Amino acid sequence: MPTRSEEFAGLSVAMITPFRNGQVDIEAIQQQVEFQVEAGTTCLCPVGTTGESPTLSHPEHEKVIAAVVEAAAGRIKVMPGTGSNSTDEALHLTRWAAEKGADAALVVAPYYNKPTQEGFYQHFKALAEAVEIPICVYNIPGRTGKNIEPDTICRMAEIPNITMVKEATGSMDQASQILSRTDLTLLSGDDSLTLPFMSVGGRGVISVVGNIVPKDMIALVNAFNSGDIREARRWHYKLFPLCRDMLGLATNPIPIKAAMKMLGRDTGELRLPMTPLTQQQEASLRATLTEYGVL
Repeated sequence: MPTRSEEFAGLSVAMITPFRNGQVDIEAIQQQVEFQVEAGTTCLCPVGTTGESPTLSHPEHEKVIAAVVEAAAGRIKVMPGTGSNSTDEALHLTRWAAEKGADAALVVAPYYNKPTQEGFYQHFKALAEAVEIPICVYNIPGRTGKNIEPDTICRMAEIPNITMVKEATGSMDQASQILSRTDLTLLSGDDSLTLPFMSVGGRGVISVVGNIVPKDMIALVNAFNSGDIREARRWHYKLFPLCRDMLGLATNPIPIKAAMKMLGRDTGELRLPMTPLTQQQEASLRATLTEYGVL
């Protein structure tokens, strides 16, 4: 049965925000976009968790969105992060992204202030009513401090342009509950759970490892969609050590930026309070990338 936003099925990549000497590196953003267009990626998701959005100023946040939309030039979909724990702030960013030509908005659950379930519902309702582009509800309680319960998400599904969920709770039960009761397009928020999520009706992933191996993640998704479960499982087990051993080294996006630096695709610069890997962690990452075959 088709889901509500099938055009976003497949691989979306949670982009890093490249820095050079402390400033956003627009040229590197353009190179990232070209890399993903060439790979056949469905959608780019700048300024989310992987994009270090908490440490970007508002002008920088807007600058990155504009740069990605411009570089994409309609060749690849763009779904930037526009969430905030202030509904007014999220409204401003979501409207701005829509006006700049974003194809959808990735809206994280309001963090820190821990709204009630009614508060979550009213927050997303206000955003959905303010724009015409699709909204993807990004549920990541490990970062935000509170889960958007399945009943609340099912209620949100009654709003026409709330069409997707980035499901990063790690709960297959939660995913199954949403999928059994709605036609929302569910995208995995955990790389290693892409295949399990697709097996219950998920339609793809918003991926971190897709920054370096997009074609491999696309191969997994395509194999599953074509009914070749053995091949999908083969890709799952190939990707699993990369997801586990790289992303498990430190908080995202520290390891993916270090990996991109090793691969000559980024400076590796982070903004405090994010700090680089230790020498021991770097050695472990190098071994993981070598074993995978990308280094």
